Amino acid sequence: MQTQLRSLRQRACGGARCTARSSAPAAAARRSSRAQVRIHVAAPTTEAVSSSEPGTFDFKSYMESTAASVNAALDAACPSKYPETLNEAMRYSLLAGGKRVRPALCLAACEMVGGDVAAAMPTACAMEMVHTMSLIHDDLPAMDNDDFRRGRPTNHKVYGENMAILAGDAMLTFAFEHVARATKGVPADRVLRVIAELGRASGADGLVGGQVVDIQSEGKEVGLDVLRYIHEHKTAALLEAAVVCGAIVGGASDEDVEKLRRYALNIGLAFQVVDDILDITQSTEVLGKTAAKDLAVNKTTYPKLLGLEKSREVAEQLISEAIAQLDGFEPAKAAPLVALAKFIGYRQN
Repeated sequence: MQTQLRSLRQRACGGARCTARSSAPAAAARRSSRAQVRIHVAAPTTEAVSSSEPGTFDFKSYMESTAASVNAALDAACPSKYPETLNEAMRYSLLAGGKRVRPALCLAACEMVGGDVAAAMPTACAMEMVHTMSLIHDDLPAMDNDDFRRGRPTNHKVYGENMAILAGDAMLTFAFEHVARATKGVPADRVLRVIAELGRASGADGLVGGQVVDIQSEGKEVGLDVLRYIHEHKTAALLEAAVVCGAIVGGASDEDVEKLRRYALNIGLAFQVVDDILDITQSTEVLGKTAAKDLAVNKTTYPKLLGLEKSREVAEQLISEAIAQLDGFEPAKAAPLVALAKFIGYRQN
């Protein structure tokens, strides 16, 4: 495996050229056309931008404060109670840290369209609950069989497979209940749209469908069309829901919702392309999960099909196209979404 890993790390621009759109599965073909690249994406840093520079956006401080607010809301939403083992297992994974990218996207989208961030917090928390469920289940022996997540033992390693499955199930259903019960001051039709978007993103037309195709593709030679389908559903669907639902809660017009949907689809696909790259370029310690897992089970990835350099170009193209969708929004209000797109494209774990 080490020889394979070295080989992948040394590859450059070999393989087929990736087009801007997938041409195969019907669900992938329904994706909206991408905008032309109009914005150059410079590699960002997660360090704070100097506050003495007028017009700059302090991304590090923004993410720290957003994560703190989200963590407090998650803690309050999922208190310790009977049966203790189930709730401890839920809290173990839900409160394990992480970048909180999905809640941040949700809150940033809501705020950008003029909505109340507090009103979107239950939806933001629901996104993290569904995401955490997917991680718990994804780590199970019957799935990816991973021992580490976010730098510590996976849920089933601590609580057992049966409790990990049930904790994930409970978290998924609670996500919808939380949106319905805890969302205040938002018209009922918007809340219903949020629930529908989240249901689609987390089910057979979203991350579950993507996971199924991913499992069925292990050890097989698949092309870019199938790979894109997997990434758009397993990863991008929930990121799309986070952005779109935040915009819906904030009262965005249908036109703006669709612009933000295109933004989210691009960053969602870029997120997984970068994940593919990091799997073979970073260590387990940096990633907080087992490195080189895709290679070990012979999964098809962007680096495997295109090489590392071409995969990086694909990710940068997607991030550029995402940012282009934010044209027309007030720059200061769009700054968090611009910064989040760049962070997703250039992150190191």
